[in-house]
Amino acid sequence: MNYHHFPRPDLARQYAAAMQGKVLFNDAPNGLFLTGPRRTGKSTFLQNDLAPELERQGVLVLYVDLWANANREPGALIANTIGDALEAQRGLLHKAAKATGLESVTFGGIRLDPHKIGQKDGETLHTALKALLKAAKKPIAFIIDEAQHALTTEAGENAMMALKSARDQLNGPGKVELMLVMSGSDRDKLMRLVNSHAAAFFGSTVKDLPPLGSDFIDYTAALVEAQRHDLKPVDVAKLAEAFQLFGERPQYFMDSLGQALNPLVEDQTICFEDRLLEAARRQEAIDEAQIESEYLGLSPLGRAVLWRILEKGERFRPYDADALAFYQKVTGRKVVAPTVKSAIDTLRQRTPPLVWKSARGEYAADDLAMHRWYQKLSEAGKWPPGEPLVYHPS
Repeated sequence: MNYHHFPRPDLARQYAAAMQGKVLFNDAPNGLFLTGPRRTGKSTFLQNDLAPELERQGVLVLYVDLWANANREPGALIANTIGDALEAQRGLLHKAAKATGLESVTFGGIRLDPHKIGQKDGETLHTALKALLKAAKKPIAFIIDEAQHALTTEAGENAMMALKSARDQLNGPGKVELMLVMSGSDRDKLMRLVNSHAAAFFGSTVKDLPPLGSDFIDYTAALVEAQRHDLKPVDVAKLAEAFQLFGERPQYFMDSLGQALNPLVEDQTICFEDRLLEAARRQEAIDEAQIESEYLGLSPLGRAVLWRILEKGERFRPYDADALAFYQKVTGRKVVAPTVKSAIDTLRQRTPPLVWKSARGEYAADDLAMHRWYQKLSEAGKWPPGEPLVYHPS
C-alpha cells in the first residue's frame, strides 16, 4: 500500500486563523512554534495542509527546511529563501530589468540585490521582507522547518534575531504582515528559541503539533476496506496499537501495512492485523537494539557523557564539579574538562551525530528516540544497559 497523505484541513484552518490574529487570547501572530517527533507527519502537514491553506487565504508562503540542508549555513538558507522569493517577484514584475542584466532592481521602492540579503554588503532581512511585502502586495508567512538547527551557528542565531526584529517592525495592532512558523522535531531544542532572556523569541510558547490519532486510523481502515472488501470489518484497535508501536510514524506504519496486506504472504492463516502488529513489535525491538548498540559501542567516558546528557536535559553542564564527579564515578577514572570536551566532540562528529550543540554551548541528544529509549529503561529499572558502567546514585 502506497503512503497516502492524510489531510488535516480543520487543523490547518485553525492555525491559519490564529496566525492572522483572528483568534482571541492567542500568541500565534507573534510566532507559531510547533514541535513533533521526526517522521510523524509534521513537515507533511506544514507543506501539504498549512501552506496551501494560507495561500488560499491570500498569504505569500515561504518555506525552508534547515535539516534537509544540514550542511549549509542556516542563516544563509533563511536569507536565500527570502532572496529566491524576491527573484520570483522580479520575474513577475521586472522582466525588462532582468533582460538588461541589472544586478539590482527596485522592489516596492526599495533597491536591493536579492543575492546579498543578510550579508555585510547587502540589505537586512527586515529591509528585504519589507520589499517583498510591497512587491507581492500580500502578507507573508515564513515557515522554517527544523528551526532549532539555526541555533548551531552564530549566523543562524543572528538570522533568528533579525526575523524577530522584522516581525516587530512590520506588525502592529490589528496588522499582521509577517507571520513566522518555527517547527522542530525536538521540543527541548526548539524551546531554546523562547525560554531565556537571550533567546530570539523569548516569551513565546512552544506547542505540540497534535499527533495523528483515531481519525487517521479510521481513514486508513477505510482505505483498506475500499480496496479489500473481503477484510471487512478491519480491526481498528489493532491498527491503532501497531501505529503506537511504530512511534506514530505514518510512513513506516503504511509501508508495513502494505506488506501485511500482500496476498503472497506465506501464512494466510494469520489475519493481516496480527501480521502488522508482529512487524511493529519487530521494528520496535530493532530500533531499540540499534540505539543500545550505538551506546555500548562508545568509550566508557563517551557513555558517561551521553548518560549525563540524557539524565539532565536542559540542566546539563558538561564541565561543572558535579558532572566531573559523575564521570569519575561512572568510569572509575579521574576525568578532566579537556578530556570531556574531546569525548563530546567525538559524539558530535559521529554519523549520524549523537549529540547536538547550540551556538551558545548548550547540548542535547541529537535523536529524540534515544530519549525515549533512556526513559523506558530507566522506568523499568534496567538502566544502564551492559556491564561496564555500574554507577548507582549515592
